[in-house]
Amino acid sequence: MSITEDIEDLIESNASDFEISKLFKTFINDYKDSLNDLFERNQGKDFLVTHTRTLDTVIVLMYKTVLRRMFGNYLPMRSNIPIALIALGSYGREQLCVHSDIDLMIVHENTPGYNTSAIIEKFLYLAWDSGLKLGHRVHESADLLKASREDITIKTAFIESRFIVGSPFTWGSVQNYLTQIRHDNPKEFVLAKIEEANIRRSKYPFSMQPNIKEGVGGLRDSQLLYWIAKTVHGVGRLKELTGVIFNEEQYREYRIALELLFRVRSALHLLTGKQQDQLVLEYMPNIARLLGFADERKLVTKLLEAQWRINNFTQVYVKKMARIYLNDPSKTAKIREARVSKGFYAMDGILYASYNLPIQPIDTLLKILINLDDKEWEFDSNVLAHFTYGTIIHPLKPKTYSLIRKLFERDHLYVILKLFYDAGILHHLIGAFKKVLHLPQFDGYHHYPVDFHSIKCIQALESIHDPYVESLYKPLSLSDKLLLKAVILLHDTGKGRKQNHSEVGTKLIIPFVKILELPSTQYERAVLLVRHHVTMSNVAYRENIYNEKTLYKFMSKIKTPENLKLLYILTYADINGVGPGTYTSFGANLLHELYEASMEISSQNARLTDAVKRQQKERKLTLDPEFGLLSKTEQKKLLLIESNFFFFKHTPNEILTISKEAFGCQTFTYTLDIQRGLVIHIFRKIPLNLGYLLGKLSYLDVASMDIFTLFDGIKYFKIEFLQSPSVENLDDIKMVIEDAFDMSKKLDLPKPIIKAKEITLDCDHSINYAQLNLNTANQRGLLAYFVQLFDEANINIATAKIHTNKNRARDHFLIEKQNRMCDNARQIIAKLVGE
Repeated sequence: MSITEDIEDLIESNASDFEISKLFKTFINDYKDSLNDLFERNQGKDFLVTHTRTLDTVIVLMYKTVLRRMFGNYLPMRSNIPIALIALGSYGREQLCVHSDIDLMIVHENTPGYNTSAIIEKFLYLAWDSGLKLGHRVHESADLLKASREDITIKTAFIESRFIVGSPFTWGSVQNYLTQIRHDNPKEFVLAKIEEANIRRSKYPFSMQPNIKEGVGGLRDSQLLYWIAKTVHGVGRLKELTGVIFNEEQYREYRIALELLFRVRSALHLLTGKQQDQLVLEYMPNIARLLGFADERKLVTKLLEAQWRINNFTQVYVKKMARIYLNDPSKTAKIREARVSKGFYAMDGILYASYNLPIQPIDTLLKILINLDDKEWEFDSNVLAHFTYGTIIHPLKPKTYSLIRKLFERDHLYVILKLFYDAGILHHLIGAFKKVLHLPQFDGYHHYPVDFHSIKCIQALESIHDPYVESLYKPLSLSDKLLLKAVILLHDTGKGRKQNHSEVGTKLIIPFVKILELPSTQYERAVLLVRHHVTMSNVAYRENIYNEKTLYKFMSKIKTPENLKLLYILTYADINGVGPGTYTSFGANLLHELYEASMEISSQNARLTDAVKRQQKERKLTLDPEFGLLSKTEQKKLLLIESNFFFFKHTPNEILTISKEAFGCQTFTYTLDIQRGLVIHIFRKIPLNLGYLLGKLSYLDVASMDIFTLFDGIKYFKIEFLQSPSVENLDDIKMVIEDAFDMSKKLDLPKPIIKAKEITLDCDHSINYAQLNLNTANQRGLLAYFVQLFDEANINIATAKIHTNKNRARDHFLIEKQNRMCDNARQIIAKLVGE
């Protein structure tokens, strides 16, 4: 028996509203349970249409049921009852996703012969009691125009109206008002929707964990296209503009991309059981399997490509359709004066192109860019259209390569590369990008896919914020700058293969530096820089850069000071291109120290020992006027500080500042600095419960920790954190520091999971120090637990380098050799790994 017959039986038996709603609820739940099977058979837009129409059937049956209940055997023709049920939003577009709200508008005429309010109320209660996730509006038809003027969201919803059930006469009246609404101040509506889209796109930027609905190139962008098309051209479907605004091939590519977004969003809703519109990492493997992709990387590559396609199509054709409202006739004469080539105009930092100009060959377009002033340009959507659909013939001609070289000579290359990326031609002009197009990087570090990261690195090179790095880059020769740009742009193009991407990259860089017509003497340098593009950051973050062995090993790979300088700039650009907040002051200091120390090593004819370095540091210190102001006793104490690392790591001014603070310490003192991440400086004569301190502050990520024994039994602690706490939290942090001088305080810290191979101890690191290295999964409280064990064993940590990258903790500890340290440390290691 069908639900229609069951409902009729309940009505005939005068069943209660509860019984009827229960039957509907059971039917709806059974239908929801069948959605996974339906999705396996029918994905994409077809699935959404089928789902929408099933809900139409339910709503129609509910409305009929209400009428039967209210009128009994005296039911008039539905066309005579002045009510129309109308689908809005995604429901109106027949794109309703599984867990999206069902947006419904009920329009009625206030006719005295019908109690329309009671009918509507009965219907809504039945829908809610049956479990429909209903969002609704109720209007009299005469109020629609007024309502549309109250809010742009309401007007947008009205544009997407679709009749479900009710009186065709009422629907006819609604259609008349909808036509008035569409023609009511269309310019204001179109400009407001474009501005709304710009705000949304800023809120949900391009991401490797994309928001399918709101993000750049998401469903909202495709909806914007439809809203503008409906307003300007009055079409019911975007496809109707094929041959008018765009051609069949362009529309077909757009629809294929949109189809994938429909599939992914539906799969997300089904998998999570909620309105989940962002494809986050944890869902990717199951979504890939559900949609038939080999792995999540291939899924996301296709998804990012689809979002790029929708973004490109939307940017081009929204502006093309809206140009009647965007053009300012008063600027026509000024624009004509700004002509730079036939049909192209440069004005106020924006390059425009005529809508009537035929699509141009790529060489013509590149020449136009070359002739522009060397500054940051914006490009109008029709310029984007020309580059998107311009003629590119392969293999590229020598003339084309020559034009590309001239573009690389510009100080402002980023905006041009971004134009190539937005137009989808980057890989056509620079073939090394073919294998990394839209390739995601799920390493817990990079924010962008390979191609976009590479372009962002060029942006970082052109806007260097580190004054020291900038001072190295600006004086470079044109040849060196071209080399750097080539290496920075192509350094990751070897990814996506089984081989080491740096080695693959060395094979890709040579053809490109030849295109740039660099001298052959630069070829070897280009290969070296690509091969070692991560070496400097790895050494700075993971190794002891105050150890001469480390420095000599590093420079044996980099070879020359000139290479080191270029590698430093490359490393700066690479880290800044990863994403916001990746280049920290802590990291900048490490890289700078490594650069300076390596330069010093490379300038020495003989091997520079730690003893010689210490003597040089002491000599500089004694020549400082501030040193002369210290008493003879203070000078002697300062120079007798045992730790070479203390001298190597600090400038003479820093050594004097630290020593002066220590001379005034009676029991303990401390200071806090929150300008660039929290930095805690502690001087103490009495014991410090360091494990307790770090445990209480484990909600912050430690960047580095230095511990130095100075003089008179005073130890100096400097702990740097990546985050800056709010000013309101500083009092709590001060209380934690002061409590940490109570050695009886203990924390029950969770034991981290560490494998035996992830922790090593080098007792022969130097005469005075052993080195302990930890490379394990990042875990909250890891450092605190580690230090607590060392405190309990009376093992003194001289310095610690803490580095977390790609969800791995890579920590290095220099430990003073005393109190049978190595034996005790081995026991701690055994305890840590559970042996």
